[in-house]
Amino acid sequence: MAPASQRPVRVYMDANATTPLLPQVVEAMHPFWTEHFGNASSIHLDGQQGRAAVDRARQTLAAFFRCHEAEVVFNSGGTEGDNTALFGLLRSGDHFITTAIEHSAILQPAQRLAERGVETTLVAPLPSGLIDPASILAALRPNTRLISVMLANNETGVLQPVEEIGRIADDAGVFFHIDAVQGAGKVPFDVSRFGCHLLSISAHKMHGPKGVGALYVRRGTPVESLLVGGSHERRRRAGTENVPGIVGLGKAAELAMRSLADGTMDRLAALRDRLEAGVLALSGTGLNGALADGQPAPRAANTTNIWFDHLEGEALVIALDLKGIAVSGGSACHSGATEPSHVLMAMGVDKTRARASLRFSLLKTATDAEVGYVLRALPEAVERLRAISPVEAGTLG
Repeated sequence: MAPASQRPVRVYMDANATTPLLPQVVEAMHPFWTEHFGNASSIHLDGQQGRAAVDRARQTLAAFFRCHEAEVVFNSGGTEGDNTALFGLLRSGDHFITTAIEHSAILQPAQRLAERGVETTLVAPLPSGLIDPASILAALRPNTRLISVMLANNETGVLQPVEEIGRIADDAGVFFHIDAVQGAGKVPFDVSRFGCHLLSISAHKMHGPKGVGALYVRRGTPVESLLVGGSHERRRRAGTENVPGIVGLGKAAELAMRSLADGTMDRLAALRDRLEAGVLALSGTGLNGALADGQPAPRAANTTNIWFDHLEGEALVIALDLKGIAVSGGSACHSGATEPSHVLMAMGVDKTRARASLRFSLLKTATDAEVGYVLRALPEAVERLRAISPVEAGTLG
């Protein structure tokens, strides 16, 4: 173990939960908290300054999505975007197709819509975590109105074949929504290539501020607003614009496009692979999200999900936290939940192994030194927990 003086103060490997603001994002936002604080809907100079900033951010997001500026709707984040897609399109008698590995921002609205007469089909993934497009095709009905599939899974990082699913939706005349919260900044976007009508992102997953996001809405898509009470966002999302947040999202999207072009994601994938190989060198470990040949399924560059036999994942999260390392047992939206990951369970992972799984998700600012520290600290924590864990004796399951 490295001397304390040589250890990083903290190693943060829970980027899929949230990310810190990059300095350039803070710098871009700062004037709109203090100097240019006007309401973007006001017609005086102060309001015009806010409106100009929102318009510039919209131009950036249009380039990010590869869409028209009029198709960008600013909102409070991924959850609102997902809810808007579902509640804004689905009505009693409609049929909705999604998957068993979606975020709760999709699955819980589907449950509420069931009370309003909307029937949902949950498509199960393959053991690799991939959704087979043929399963989406087989689920279609004459009254299917909407398909929603995430781009990158928040727990495994597995990338879904959204282009194939988009073609299926187009052939069937069905609306298609993509929850791209975890793919934003990690995968190049092209909404025309994806074939989607709606796509939601959240700034705080890509080194932007919390509480702001954007929804791509293809022109002509008859989605109703969740919030009414003003003409903001072309009457598609009422409420005074969060100008500093929108500016931060715009700057984060600008930096993300740069990272996708300059090799940052390749560097990040190499760091992830080094970390993964070192962890999998430990006995009693394995990858969640592997193909039949044992190779990883296509996935986001920063994410790996690994099981550790004969211990509880929550205990390992705490042990690593005490060593200055932040990782996760799954979705941040389910922290403290007693049930194992619904994503891993849907993939066929048994309860004990699902509870013994950790997600490592690297920031794009991750370093070799941070990965090295984790690989030195982790074996000791695993060995100590296995020595005292009742899991091996079968008392948990």
